[in-house]
Amino acid sequence: MRRSRLALALALMTAPLAHADTPAPAAAVAPQPADEWQWLEDVEGERSLDWVRAQNADSQKILEAQPGFQALRDDLLAILDSDERIPYVSKQGDYFYNFWRDKENPAGLWRRTTLEEYKKDEPAWEVLIDLDAINKAEDMNWVWRGANCLRPAYDRCLVSLSRGGADAIEVREWDKSDRAFIEGGFRLPEAKGGVAWRDADTVYAFWDFGDGSMTSSGYPRIVKEWRRGTPIADAKVVYEGTAQDMYIAGYRDLTPGFERDFVSRTIAFYNDELYLRNADGTLTKIDAPNSANKTPYREWLILELREDYRVGDRVFPKGAVIAAKFDAFMEGERDFDVLFEPTDTTAFAGLTPTRNHLILNVLDDVKNRLTVLTYRDGEWTREPLEGAPAFGTVSVSAVDDEENDDYFLTVTDYLTPTTLMMGTVGETPQPLKQLPAFFNAEGLEITQNFATSKDGTRVPYFMVARKGMAKDGKNPTLLYGYGGFEVSLTPGYSGGVGRAWLSQGGVYVVANIRGGGEYGPRWHQAGLKQNRLRIYEDFAAVAEDLIARGITTPKHLGIQGGSNGGLLVGNMTVLYPQLFGAVVCQVPLLDMRRYHTLLAGASWMAEYGNPDDPAQWEFIRTFSPYHNVKPDVQYPPVLFTTSTRDDRVHPGHARKMFALMEAQGHPVYYYENIEGGHGGAANNAQSAYMNALAYTFLKMKLFPEQ
Repeated sequence: MRRSRLALALALMTAPLAHADTPAPAAAVAPQPADEWQWLEDVEGERSLDWVRAQNADSQKILEAQPGFQALRDDLLAILDSDERIPYVSKQGDYFYNFWRDKENPAGLWRRTTLEEYKKDEPAWEVLIDLDAINKAEDMNWVWRGANCLRPAYDRCLVSLSRGGADAIEVREWDKSDRAFIEGGFRLPEAKGGVAWRDADTVYAFWDFGDGSMTSSGYPRIVKEWRRGTPIADAKVVYEGTAQDMYIAGYRDLTPGFERDFVSRTIAFYNDELYLRNADGTLTKIDAPNSANKTPYREWLILELREDYRVGDRVFPKGAVIAAKFDAFMEGERDFDVLFEPTDTTAFAGLTPTRNHLILNVLDDVKNRLTVLTYRDGEWTREPLEGAPAFGTVSVSAVDDEENDDYFLTVTDYLTPTTLMMGTVGETPQPLKQLPAFFNAEGLEITQNFATSKDGTRVPYFMVARKGMAKDGKNPTLLYGYGGFEVSLTPGYSGGVGRAWLSQGGVYVVANIRGGGEYGPRWHQAGLKQNRLRIYEDFAAVAEDLIARGITTPKHLGIQGGSNGGLLVGNMTVLYPQLFGAVVCQVPLLDMRRYHTLLAGASWMAEYGNPDDPAQWEFIRTFSPYHNVKPDVQYPPVLFTTSTRDDRVHPGHARKMFALMEAQGHPVYYYENIEGGHGGAANNAQSAYMNALAYTFLKMKLFPEQ
């Protein structure tokens, strides 16, 4: 219960925004500078793809020829395909479900098992859907995007498939009994949108219904109630938003005893309205701040506040989480209990319900703390979750919040293989599954450090390095960041980072810069729009701290980021070129003059601003890498990677930035995966290859010559 289901699905920008009103129409439109590379925005045009293939070939020839490239790729693929990975599950009825990809099943298997079997080292699985078989039969490369099964029987499922890994999906109804897609069942063609069960014969569909049915962000603006056996064109319109909205959706809460229907209107990131749909079809707005995340749960309405909220004489601060009885709230009462209130070092990280409790997850200086909340006799009691570790990233999920107080606990850090535990509230959780050690962590240590940004702000970062490492400035160091959309970067075990970087003698650093959620809404909001440069100042401060401490020097310091993190490292390249020796820029935003016209870009104006407004363009242009490249500046070498099938962040960003920098004579490399979506890869083999390219490039540029 961190953000609404809708916001999570949209955010990811992976990955994983601040409250802001939809920008008002500007009195004038900022002029667009001449762009000789705009033709590269034609995603699948013959000329564009010929260009892509030529750049790919040039970069591949250089990087694949580096010593150890093939071995590294094979090594990374072996990790991704390993049978020893943890098969994470979700419970539906009596079974536990998992989606699994490996060497023999590159597209993957949707399968299930019992709890008794799951507890075994080698569970027996029942395969329900073999996606490789479907791909072979249909001559497609479908990528799994999940299955929504109708409770309580869970026998009918709405299966989502993505062509080549894009955000756009095709939905088909599937029957567990027959192990087949239902002829004449619910089915929708490829589009960005969603479908949610209302009952066995009715769904809410928010989809591309034709001309005028999508928002300017490319998401649905209409939700319909669609009855089985009827044309979707005849389906009843439940709600119709505006073209300027971001996303419209509908769903039914099927929790027994608390069945309710809702319509969600997302105007912009962290600016949304939630409506209760009444029995007669009318809608009643839930009268809570648009900026708050609103979660109806059983008898409760839970609000996660992103700005101060005044109720009578009481003010609840931004970052707090409060709860009221749902029915009483809808009748006008405003009697709230505080579930969490932030401090200077703490932020809300999640709320997990079990049958009789809520498990509160809090970040304290980017370290997780878990507390059990229990409502008794009109009050909430608090107890630490028994057995929760004191260090590392800890996440919790309910096994079945309708049946019991059991939960799964996942514990990880940069050096400790991830452990999956299972417990029940009030008892010590027990280990259930653990990753093997994919690299030798002996002699390595994790430290948390703090840099001071330009305006005096204390910026935390984690560093993984050898104990007693020489501070002679010669350590190859990789600095990773994101800095946006309130996404928090917490420690996590990565066999790929360990094998490809740490085991080679590299230092790994993760910066918890503003724009993220490490310290709640205030941390994110500090870097919005005209304050965006603060994020890059934070990242530069971490780099400078590493250099000042003798960890590394610019010659040996590389940076990496993807999506909004690609915008981050793009800006570091053009604004702080003197600090870095190499840059890996993945699925990035880079042209901030046109980002809002490309694919889902319009949905991010609450984060970056509206470049059509001349006043806003004045500050946006300061963090538009594409408009700040200069021919007479020495930039570090950059590897740009993207995906043709990325229908979230347009591949034109990476294409145009590479073309411009290459034309100016800067050292740049380029690789575009023809498939992959915003994640960059559609299967493990593609992921391994692209990661091998990145690490090979970094090693080639940052490691001392042998």
